[in-house]
Amino acid sequence: MRRAQGLAGVVALVAVWWLLAATVFADGGAVPTPVAVLESMGADGWAFYGPNAAATLSAAVQGFLWGNGLAIGVALLVLLVPRLEAVATQLAVISYCIPLLAIGPIVLVVFGGDATVVFLAAISVFFTTLIGALLGLRSADRTSLDLVTVYGGGRLARLRYVQIISALPSTFAGLKISAPSALLGAIIGEYLGSNDQGLGVSLMISQQQFQVPRTWGLALVSGLIAGLGYALVALVARVVTPWSRGEATS
Repeated sequence: MRRAQGLAGVVALVAVWWLLAATVFADGGAVPTPVAVLESMGADGWAFYGPNAAATLSAAVQGFLWGNGLAIGVALLVLLVPRLEAVATQLAVISYCIPLLAIGPIVLVVFGGDATVVFLAAISVFFTTLIGALLGLRSADRTSLDLVTVYGGGRLARLRYVQIISALPSTFAGLKISAPSALLGAIIGEYLGSNDQGLGVSLMISQQQFQVPRTWGLALVSGLIAGLGYALVALVARVVTPWSRGEATS
């Protein structure tokens, strides 16, 4: 049922797009029809989209791993050393509130090259995963924690046997959001001119050259990759945390 509803939503969106392109925006040329976009994508082919998508995806994956790894590490450290919570959460909020376009040029000057793209992808995911991990670690069942303590377990034992497992659902919720966020951060980094190829670079060039169908094609590919990233993490979460959906077996 959900898949049918999702498919119906996509069909409706494409229909509205086609209608607007053929009527309201027919004269301006800013909104090409889906057919025009598909024809442009077919003409460009894999030789154009493949290397650009691979470059952006590589940076996004690196940023995803670095940002989320740091976020989970900080969450565990805060749990073990509660005094660090205020500093950690303040840094996370700052990283979330500062626009990437504002800090991007500074990062480009400091790091330069591909590191800027990875850095912006990493900072895009840090806040969401940190908050999800912290909430999950603190939602551990008190009875289970007391049971580990009764059997002689200390802080690390409670963390290993109870709190980490308890944190998995909310952590994966943050990771699902982080997947498209990492891609967006990478594209913004490429927009700043810190890379030779990538979806962001190609988008910028296409806009400057008024290649409207190609611009829309690049946007569609970016959206598709972001959606696939979200779906992949959601699939892993479903396998790793079946109890969060009531699917655990006895």
